[in-house]
This record gives sequence, C-alpha cells and structure tokens, in this order.
Amino acid sequence: MKILWAASLALLLGGCATSRFETPDLKVVSVEMLKGDLFEQRFKVHLRVQNPNDRALPVKGITAKLDLNGEEFAQGVAGEAFTVPAYGEAEFDMLLSANMATAILKLVSGVRDGKAPESFDYRVYGKLSLAAGILRTIPFEEKGALKLGDLKGLGKP
Repeated sequence: MKILWAASLALLLGGCATSRFETPDLKVVSVEMLKGDLFEQRFKVHLRVQNPNDRALPVKGITAKLDLNGEEFAQGVAGEAFTVPAYGEAEFDMLLSANMATAILKLVSGVRDGKAPESFDYRVYGKLSLAAGILRTIPFEEKGALKLGDLKGLGKP
C-alpha cells in the first residue's frame, strides 16, 4: 500500500512540475474618456489578454491601477466574467476612475518648455481573479507609451 501511495504521489508531483504555468500578457488596446468634470475622470480602457498556456483561464474579475509617468493616475475593477481560451486571447473593457485635480497636476508636470508631451509612459498592473483551478489570482503588469492621439473622447462634454 505504501509503495502504491508513494508512486501516486511521485506521479502527481512529476505532472505538476512539467505543467508550468505562464503568466498571461495584458495589453492596452485603447483608452476613451467617458466622463470628465472637476472631481472625477472616468476612462473606458479596452484591454487584450493573451493566454500562453495549454488550459483555458476562466476569469471572474479583474482589479487594475494605471500609472502615468511613474505616478498613480487611476484605478478600477471589472466583474464581468469571461474565458480566455488555451493559447488564445480575449478582449474586454474596464472602467478606471481618476481624480481630476490629480490628473491636471500630472498633465501640467509633463509640460516642458510650454509644450505638452506627445506621449506618456504608462504602467497597468493588478490581478486577474479566476473562477476555477488551484491558482485563484494571477498578477499582471504591462508598461508602454500612450500617445495623446490614442485618447478618444477628450473633447466630449
């Protein structure tokens, strides 16, 4: 009986060791300002998640923060469930909120020689919450540059 148990445990551990889990990639596709007033800015951020693993990821929610030029700018959550297929990708939208006063300070601090920068360095980070499996949360982080021309809806009331 002990030999059978030990063999089963070795097989289980060996199987776990060979099925290494890779962190999904998250990319910002677009950013759109939905609402802007003195107290709050609401952005719809369209994201793409790519799953490099051999099993589907049943996502039940996501929390995220957005930094611009190294400063925290916005944060948000999304609770709409979706599944990222194995070796596939899925796109989704989430809402992020920012304080207008903070946003203005961030934008003004980026102005050099009376000229606004053409782009901002950004960092999106947070975690995906999974609906099933042993691993229940997956941290993510993406860095890049966001061109001002990529922001939609800035002139909308």
